[in-house]
Amino acid sequence: MKKSLQIGGAFVGLIVGAGFASGQEIMQYFTSFGLMGIVGALVATAAFAFLGMTLAQLGSQLQTTSHKGVIYYIGGRYIGLVLDFLITFFLFGVAVVMFAGAGSTFNQMFGIPPMVGSIIMVAATIFTLLLNIKNIINLIAVITPYLMGIIFIILIYSLFTMDISISEANELAQAQSAATSNWLIGALLYVSYNIAAGAAILIVMGGTVKDRKVAGVGGILGGIMLGLLIILINLTMFVKMDVVAGVDMPTLELAKQIHPAVGVLMAIALLGMMYNTAVGMFYAFTVRFVAPDHKVFKPTIVVVGLAGFVASLAGFTTLVGKVYSTMGYLGFALIIVVVIAWIRKDKREIA
Repeated sequence: MKKSLQIGGAFVGLIVGAGFASGQEIMQYFTSFGLMGIVGALVATAAFAFLGMTLAQLGSQLQTTSHKGVIYYIGGRYIGLVLDFLITFFLFGVAVVMFAGAGSTFNQMFGIPPMVGSIIMVAATIFTLLLNIKNIINLIAVITPYLMGIIFIILIYSLFTMDISISEANELAQAQSAATSNWLIGALLYVSYNIAAGAAILIVMGGTVKDRKVAGVGGILGGIMLGLLIILINLTMFVKMDVVAGVDMPTLELAKQIHPAVGVLMAIALLGMMYNTAVGMFYAFTVRFVAPDHKVFKPTIVVVGLAGFVASLAGFTTLVGKVYSTMGYLGFALIIVVVIAWIRKDKREIA
């Protein structure tokens, strides 16, 4: 069970980056659909649990140290090639969103210009990777319980200080900018791009376990924890729509409402998640092209980091709404291949 919890915690920690923990992703993909967003959150929970289980089990089955082995195994030579580069592109895209999210967090909490905040995060990410820091997955998993605790405190406070009715909250929520036109498509898109971005780490984590059941349980636990966080953040923002409407970092705004100290704790949690996710994503992206022990690895890290900073200048909210939606639609291809692989495995076991 300990190993399963480690896999689940790392899976959650990797995905809970800037857009997730800040509430901006949840706002665009769930809360903006009002009460139906809650149903969407339940659908996303089930999908995360199933896909998390399947990917972790595939990693365990093949005992792989890279996502490439599993992707080519389930997709074949040609589809596998497409999915491989698709996942690699997602890794870069998510890291860019982390840089933009850091800029928004520094600006909203400390009044620092967004560009300066992004530069700080880019510099921290590059510096970490140049030092060859190991055990990134363990670092990511550690912050997850801390974040969940703060989110829970904010939710309890929000429920007890709700100043608007359910119908008013529903109306305000539906007036917010949504990433798509339908709550179900929104939920599936959300799962799609997160799985596409998290598949690499989840597969590698599964590969560290020889028992497929242990790996599968880890994937399921990670999916359930993600679902609970989505539901908690969604409900928190829904009952406080009069406060968070139009805000870049909704959960940070709610934390500041409780007490400035809680706001600082939330900002630290957000920056910690962004840092971990950025480091993990950029490392996975770079080693796809250059081996860590190669002489050009460090120069490549610097170049990739600078390219990510330039891309982050588009702005946090814009990136969450546009880039993630595109990633989500492309990520459906990965989900379809994973489901087919699961069905084939099930048929082989019956036979």
